[in-house]
Amino acid sequence: MRELAHVVKLVMLEKKDILLSVLLGFSAGITAVGLFASSGYLISKAALAPPIYTLTVMIAVLKLFGFARAFSRYGERLYSHRATFTILSNLRVSFYKKIEPLAPQIFQKYRSGDLLARIVGDVESLQNFFLRVFYPPIVLVLVFLSTIFFISFFSIYLALVMLVGLILTGFVVPVYFALGQRRLQHRVREERGALSTEVTELFYGFRDLKIYQQLEDKEKLLAEAAGSYVAEQEREGKQAMFNQSVNTFITLLVSWTLLALGAYLTVEGQFDGLFLAMLVMISLTVFENAAPMAVFPNHYEDSRRAASRLDEVVSGEPAVGVAPESTVELPVQQAFSFDMKNVSFRYPGESRLTLDGVTINLPAGSKTAIVGPSGSGKSTLLQLLLKIYEAEDGVVSLDEWDYASVEQEDLWSKANVVLQENHFFYGTIRENLSLAKDGRSDEEMLEALGAVKLDGFSLDDEVLEKGENLSGGEKQRLAMGRALLKGERLWLLDEPTSSVDAVTEAAIFEKLFGVAEKDTLVLVSHRLTGLEKMDQIIVMENGRVVEAGTFDELMSKQGYFYEMKEIEKSVFM
Repeated sequence: MRELAHVVKLVMLEKKDILLSVLLGFSAGITAVGLFASSGYLISKAALAPPIYTLTVMIAVLKLFGFARAFSRYGERLYSHRATFTILSNLRVSFYKKIEPLAPQIFQKYRSGDLLARIVGDVESLQNFFLRVFYPPIVLVLVFLSTIFFISFFSIYLALVMLVGLILTGFVVPVYFALGQRRLQHRVREERGALSTEVTELFYGFRDLKIYQQLEDKEKLLAEAAGSYVAEQEREGKQAMFNQSVNTFITLLVSWTLLALGAYLTVEGQFDGLFLAMLVMISLTVFENAAPMAVFPNHYEDSRRAASRLDEVVSGEPAVGVAPESTVELPVQQAFSFDMKNVSFRYPGESRLTLDGVTINLPAGSKTAIVGPSGSGKSTLLQLLLKIYEAEDGVVSLDEWDYASVEQEDLWSKANVVLQENHFFYGTIRENLSLAKDGRSDEEMLEALGAVKLDGFSLDDEVLEKGENLSGGEKQRLAMGRALLKGERLWLLDEPTSSVDAVTEAAIFEKLFGVAEKDTLVLVSHRLTGLEKMDQIIVMENGRVVEAGTFDELMSKQGYFYEMKEIEKSVFM
């Protein structure tokens, strides 16, 4: 039940609708018992040819119970479903608030298809928690106890049999099947996640699968995943039907026991036979309220497993972006300095250090290039500066402030950022450029397009999802255009022109250095050309800083940077 603790808290936010649902559910259940009890009594009484006014009163009571049951059932459905939809909305908002700060690194732990299955399927599954798990047992107990109390006035033995029926159908059988359902529900969830993963990968990798002629093999994997999911669903359905059959059998067995015991007590003179038909009608009706308990194990395990899978996503992750008790508000339009001392970092679940004892200083207004071979830790270092990740060891500071007191989004709002992978939304060039900053005019946007050599585009040109209709170089230039439009004084650029030709790259950097003349600029690059203008160059290898200095200093040392430069010359000259 601990997995559902958070869901229960969200459920309890809707106290008014919950209370009305329970009260009206109890009213519908108890009036149904009263309706059929009075029907049974009327049948027996009519056989004795009573006065007409007696039958008239009994018929009026029947109609009263009928109307009360109908109105109560309508009200119960209204308030219970309203509560369900509100709870589901609160659950989605709550889950989004928890997962949103984890978005930059969450795909390292979960495949996108599995994550989608959790966000959509598991959240949807929890809509049954209130309707099928939370309040049906409450209504069941209230109706049963009231009925048992009523029957006890006629016979304590009959009341005890009814109590045994309540315990069996309401608790013993559901708990027994809930334990058996746990493993089955786990397999259904896992198979659904696997199917979503295979579908997502097939769509994302369709082009490559076609090129390498592996589409047929991938389709076979998809078919196998679909077959496994359907098979688990069939097992789940069979189990649910078996649960319901057992519960129905027990309710009928209890009803027959009540009838047999009632007949025996009537023969022994301990029970008035006039009420025997009423007793049978009560037993048949009251156990209708136990019918939802037949599917209780299925919905309980479904909800429990869904809550557990959602909790796995938002728990156990580093609290990135969570502000400490005391924070600072960064000043606007200021060129910041960075300082790292003995910083180490490893990605979650990895044993290898990605950064190992890195110590660097980036003065305010300086231009710094971070270079090195692929996998040396350059991009990771930039992501630590962006607070996408937190350092495992060491100290990171921004100007005079410790990084712990700097809020993640405050830092992002003061930085012009271009990463290796930049997302482009379905829409137009104008809509994608407007992400940079609110209020930018069309003239400013066109000027930014010209600065990155995208003059051939208009602001109304269409951009497909993820920029599928743009080349790699066009995507990078559009990302640079967004950064230029933002106009802050901190530049954090990760391979911003790796897919751009040399001539266009030179023109973009010339514009960039003119705009960022007095700004702090950090450039991650695997290219070693055009670094002469940098105030310092930091050379990394295997997560460590192996050299640092100006271009001339590093060349004169004839060390690692010099060797890399000579290799580049031999390849491209």
